[in-house]
Amino acid sequence: MTKIAVYCGASKGFDKKYLKNTVEVGKWIVKNNYDLVYGGGNRGLMGILADTVLDLGGKVYGVIPTFLVDDEQAHENLTSLEIVDTMDQRKEKMMNLADAFLALPGGPGTIEEISQSYSWARVGQNAKPNIIFNQAGYYDSLEKMYDQMVDLGFLTKEHRKMLLFSDSFEQINDFIKNYDSFIF
Repeated sequence: MTKIAVYCGASKGFDKKYLKNTVEVGKWIVKNNYDLVYGGGNRGLMGILADTVLDLGGKVYGVIPTFLVDDEQAHENLTSLEIVDTMDQRKEKMMNLADAFLALPGGPGTIEEISQSYSWARVGQNAKPNIIFNQAGYYDSLEKMYDQMVDLGFLTKEHRKMLLFSDSFEQINDFIKNYDSFIF
């Protein structure tokens, strides 16, 4: 069973299209027999994603730091919820559990998490696919920045291929299943 770590907002955002799309991602996860690994929260897009996967009979593995549990942000109905001490431990545990990483719309924490996963892939510490779900152009500016890094010599073309920007479930599935052939 492939486990997909999804990084996304603990907020819902102002536009309902992000809620709708998060539900579609949850359906896609279950349809493809993937398990969800995520930050263990009950709020925002995180909570919607977990609820969708659970409602459809999928498995959801949460990893949450103690301070968020104390703030009553932990989802109570997961397949498994692991409580760790720090955000760094959360990220490391999620990276160890997951077989692929997907970022949905979110804030600085979402970008930090997918950036770390991708950065670790570039230095050989994470041989797993990294994907940014670029719904409605949400991440267009970030994609342009990565392309500019290549153009200006701060990122190799080969390493740039290790990070997919897409809103196509078919393309994302293909990237996950054929990751080694895409980058090597």
